[in-house]
Amino acid sequence: MTDALIGSIATVVMSVIFLYKWVVIISALISWVRPDPYNPIVQMLYRLTEPAYALIRRYIPTVFGGMDLAPMILILVLIFLETFLGRLFMGM
Repeated sequence: MTDALIGSIATVVMSVIFLYKWVVIISALISWVRPDPYNPIVQMLYRLTEPAYALIRRYIPTVFGGMDLAPMILILVLIFLETFLGRLFMGM
């Protein structure tokens, strides 16, 4: 019974990480064009990604040559978490 519970929690956590990774990718792609700041989708993407970007920017200088690397760093962190937690839950 506990294996099923842990498996279900692992599936939900992995799904959230996977979805958030795509939110970051979409947000980064949209930032290359001039999106309408009053568009609800753009506002939602900004609200979902900006706190994570701010956390990264607080500890790592992310602007090189006018290009912000915070989304790429965040995607790498999410890939690491996805791989680490996937292997951790599979080993149980």
